[in-house]
Amino acid sequence: MKRMFALLAFGLAASFPGIAAAQDAAAGEKVFNQCKACHTIEAGGPNRVGPNLHGVVGRKAGAIESFKYSDAMKSAGTWDEATLDSYLTDPKTAIPGNKMAFSGVKNEQSRKDLIAYLKKNS
Repeated sequence: MKRMFALLAFGLAASFPGIAAAQDAAAGEKVFNQCKACHTIEAGGPNRVGPNLHGVVGRKAGAIESFKYSDAMKSAGTWDEATLDSYLTDPKTAIPGNKMAFSGVKNEQSRKDLIAYLKKNS
């Protein structure tokens, strides 16, 4: 009986990945390490090859005046969780013509964690 209950609980958790896999900003900070070569995240931090990402969640794409964005990025809309998830999965497909030379974060949990970290710094 216990085994059947455990299997049922596991099946339900697998059916609802959003419940089983919450966002973890601390884990997202580790994922952000792969972004640090091109981006900073601290408030008032400098732009690098990519723009500073402090406050990115809720900000219009292409909005930092001191950074030269592609035309594609300037017309990309506002960064919310869904937009970030799509973009971080595959930047070139999500916003064709953008300049970011990064293939994306393929692991869904890593993306969720990274988005949680970006939200924490927004």
